[in-house]
Amino acid sequence: MDKLEHLGGLTANQFLRRHWQKKPLLVRGAFPDFRDPLTKKEVLTLAVRDEAESRMIVRAGKNWQLHHGPFSRGDFARHRDNAWTVLVQDTQHFSQEAHALLAQFRFIPHARIDDLMVSFAVAGAGVGPHVDSYDVFLLQGAGQRRWRISAQTDLTLRKDTPLKILSRFKAEQEFLLETGDMLYLPPGYAHDGIAESECLTWSIGFRAPTAQDLAVAFLDSLRDEIALDGQYTDPDLRATIHPGQLDAKMLERMTKLLRGVGIAAGKQARTHQFLGRFLTEPKTHVTFDPPEPVMSKRAFWRVARNAGVALDLKSRLLYAGNAFFLNGDALEINIGDEAPLRSLADDRVLTPVALTAALARTSADTLAASLYRLYCEGAIQHRA
Repeated sequence: MDKLEHLGGLTANQFLRRHWQKKPLLVRGAFPDFRDPLTKKEVLTLAVRDEAESRMIVRAGKNWQLHHGPFSRGDFARHRDNAWTVLVQDTQHFSQEAHALLAQFRFIPHARIDDLMVSFAVAGAGVGPHVDSYDVFLLQGAGQRRWRISAQTDLTLRKDTPLKILSRFKAEQEFLLETGDMLYLPPGYAHDGIAESECLTWSIGFRAPTAQDLAVAFLDSLRDEIALDGQYTDPDLRATIHPGQLDAKMLERMTKLLRGVGIAAGKQARTHQFLGRFLTEPKTHVTFDPPEPVMSKRAFWRVARNAGVALDLKSRLLYAGNAFFLNGDALEINIGDEAPLRSLADDRVLTPVALTAALARTSADTLAASLYRLYCEGAIQHRA
């Protein structure tokens, strides 16, 4: 496996073995001649748009404020005398350059990658010392940001702010990051970043659902699918002088009614189906729009064969064996289409060469039908 400059000359496996979820890594010049995928103006423009998820954090002395977007231009000017930061999630949904930057981390499964967040901060601004429950790469764009980090175990939070700010942060290391420098931090590592000058910082974050998140989502997914027999009955009910009590017989009967849920949850295939949908489920603010105008199937296939196709920037496509999951749904595919769809999931594109190779193994009609259906739903696009 090749050594990667943005991992400090380590191979991906060396990085994962030595640092991933273990210890920080600072890489000077991780991306030489780095250019921000979005400019300051473009970041603030995104924060004004309804379809982007954005936040503004303002610090005035010891007081912190948290505001949620979308914002107006006046919101930025209103805080010009304070230290303020604007954060925009999922920039890869809006910028091919941002998407290309996120692709530099494709040695980690797509199912684990969450998003590329950008932070624009004026000099002196930050979000306060905090910890993340997930791995993060902090890549410095334009300007400078000073990071202080700590492996402290005291994670007590302040109670007087709307933010999860550590009440007793004690820095153990300090780094000034210049454009192109990158800092990796494992989950639970305390850190505090302060802008030395007006700057942009890019955060590559990863999905790490809690057991509670998975359990709640899994049980919710059963709601429309599980069919349990029986209904609560108690023909031997006796009068009670303790109507507020859950007596032992009632609890036993209800427990028996729920046994079917445990059986359904224990089926591996059912669990895999749930996880495929869960891990591709779009965030609540994400929507997909059909193309306008919609090309005919024949015209789409002609363009696709010449230029290839790509997943929409917002799409998530994963697979397990011959099961495919796209944007929260299980895909129904034609037999023989598995190989090209795996390539599309892995690379997010199907080049003309890849399509030609796929056609040697499957029918052009079935593959065209599958891709055209996804195109009409706005999940994929033909490449320019």
